[in-house]
Amino acid sequence: MEKTFFLEQSIALSILIFSCFLFAFIGIFYSRKYRGSSNYLTAGRKIGTLSLTTSLVASALGAWILFGPASAATWGGIGAVIGYSLGTAFPMIALIFLGKKIRKVFPKGITFTQYIFYKIGKKLFKFIIFLSIFYMFIFLCAEITAVAILINYVSSTPLWLTASLVIISTLIYTLYGGLRASIITDNLQFFIVVGLLLICLLNIFSSDLIVSKELTSSSLNLLSSNYLPNYTSGITFFIAVAATNLFHQGNWQRVFAAKDYNVLKRSLKFSFLIIIPTVFIMGITGIFAISLDNKINPDLAFFSLLLKENSEIIALAVIILAISLTVSTLDTLINGISSLIIVDGKKISKNINSSNFIIIILSIIAIFVASKGFSILYLFLLADLLCCAAVFPVFYGFFKKKIIESDLILSIVIGLVLGLLFFPNTSFTNSLLVGGFIDNEFFPAIIKNYLLFWSFLIATITPALTVFFKYSPPK
Repeated sequence: MEKTFFLEQSIALSILIFSCFLFAFIGIFYSRKYRGSSNYLTAGRKIGTLSLTTSLVASALGAWILFGPASAATWGGIGAVIGYSLGTAFPMIALIFLGKKIRKVFPKGITFTQYIFYKIGKKLFKFIIFLSIFYMFIFLCAEITAVAILINYVSSTPLWLTASLVIISTLIYTLYGGLRASIITDNLQFFIVVGLLLICLLNIFSSDLIVSKELTSSSLNLLSSNYLPNYTSGITFFIAVAATNLFHQGNWQRVFAAKDYNVLKRSLKFSFLIIIPTVFIMGITGIFAISLDNKINPDLAFFSLLLKENSEIIALAVIILAISLTVSTLDTLINGISSLIIVDGKKISKNINSSNFIIIILSIIAIFVASKGFSILYLFLLADLLCCAAVFPVFYGFFKKKIIESDLILSIVIGLVLGLLFFPNTSFTNSLLVGGFIDNEFFPAIIKNYLLFWSFLIATITPALTVFFKYSPPK
């Protein structure tokens, strides 16, 4: 039987093209009067509270919020929702303290890796450059894939076409205007996203299904304090999301772009307070969706509730919402990767001459990935694991006066190796150690059924303990 789509492809394409190139026009038109490397990389260090807050939130809330939190809730319950929302918002609080430190030492800084090079050493600096770019590239692929799959689901628009239009339009204004263009479009996208999310959520929560007895009874397990995945998934998502976002150069650019520290502090606090309820409510829709239909595709849990009425108006709103979310994140990622290459590339190789060329190559690869509709969750989790192993040693090194670079690198390697031993295979049933080197029959259920949890926990805790005991003062 032929599938019925919510919207005609021609209408979806028209909205897609108009939205993408409207943002491109605004970005170019505004940033044309702000030229030069200072505006390109740090927006002249003159961004105020409102503009910085909306930019931080718009950059943090990509198209993933339409898929990830609700999907995680369908198997991880309320714990996954809490972990996801706290993990997404936590870096905003961490950056209050880290940002104060780095802005004091490097008042004219541009990248957080500059501080690693200055404070710790070149070897760790190179590793973190690779880690940050790898993570942001995976994020880039995920965002383009998410919006392409969504618009294909709504209107049958080919994946490659959506991916190409979105990335090309974003590249046009981002490579021209840099951070200035990114922030001004973020400001607009923030209000579009907030308005459309409210419309979508009101549409869902005003439904009679949401208050039905059937929903209440069938979702008890996902809301139960006795449901173990509520705890393991919550901790896993918190660790993974919080750690990776601390290596997001797009966030650090905004730390340096703030007019002063008080502006930065206020903006980060406001962003924290906006992000938590947004991600939490999006996650709750997953519990509602799986309660009403336990056979739904978890990735489409949010849309299974929203598009029940086959409303063209809602479908249009979803497309504009998805494009706004995606573009606000993509320009941040492109700017972040570009700034690392421009500022730190020469310290790695004298042959790095053009950040634009590297960005374009990465974008072409991202379009290819999106056109195939690949699930890159596994690669995303691997990037998360790398960040988890590095997060404590790197940022502990920010504050410790005397620290040996080789000790930090060794602690990261130990954490990563141990984490990889428990890191699950693509079916999430076995790992190198559990079911690999040793038969999984020798492991208790609490280990073999929660491999991802143990992998992230061990990769994060081991380096922290190694470094802490090495440098903690004796009593």
